[in-house]
Amino acid sequence: MDKQPTPTDNPWLELRRLTPARIALGRTGTSLPTQAQLDFQFAHAQARDAVHLPFDHAGLREQLQQRGRDSLLLRSAAQDRHQYLQRPDLGRRLHQDSAEQLREHARSNPGGVDLAIVVADGLSALAVHRHTLPFLNRLEEQIAADGWSTAPVMLVEQGRVAVADEIGELLGARMSVILIGERPGLSSPDSLGLYFTWNPKVGLTDAYRNCISNVRLEGLSYGMAAHRLVYLMREACRRQLSGVNLKDEAQVQTLETETNTPQNGNFLLGKS
Repeated sequence: MDKQPTPTDNPWLELRRLTPARIALGRTGTSLPTQAQLDFQFAHAQARDAVHLPFDHAGLREQLQQRGRDSLLLRSAAQDRHQYLQRPDLGRRLHQDSAEQLREHARSNPGGVDLAIVVADGLSALAVHRHTLPFLNRLEEQIAADGWSTAPVMLVEQGRVAVADEIGELLGARMSVILIGERPGLSSPDSLGLYFTWNPKVGLTDAYRNCISNVRLEGLSYGMAAHRLVYLMREACRRQLSGVNLKDEAQVQTLETETNTPQNGNFLLGKS
């Protein structure tokens, strides 16, 4: 006779080890346990604070300078955080003063560049503060042999993803990549997103961009994110395109690929 599960044999508890998602929280009567409710409220407060955290561009510029990287401070057409959240369209374009600043830079440095790197606060300045420098270090290590020319790192206050298109166009860049804070989740208030575009210009839709998301210590590692981005950039240079027509087929050497072990079935069910 099959063993009957006891009340303490809860298979959901094993699944909780595999995900930060809120599953198997239990209950007290018809409500959540007090600790689970408090954890939820704390996570919600963290996400809300991440959205409204001011962009510490001064600190980021200083750290970039210490690493020998020049930077320019720009701002979008959104005047403040409230307008930025209410008017996404304004976050996609540069303020006229910042646009003129870039034009002057381009006139002083004619010929364009291969790569424009943009850093914008987005919806989580916390993500930018935590992950920008470690990621850029890994990226620069992997593109050192390509010999691509780069512009100063562009730091944008109140920026949305598409602001990189205008920056890339004004700089005459062949490629642009923007590092931006993603919308905070209840388990990830500091998730960084990367958006890559070939031949950036104003008016491009998301179909022309490649996205790499969830770059953080608990998500996609800096090295892996840089590896995937460099693959996309090299393929874009070869094929002269980006977006939906450019698939991320970057190969990562793992134990499974080294041994050619087939991975079939549902790993949650164990070996059959």
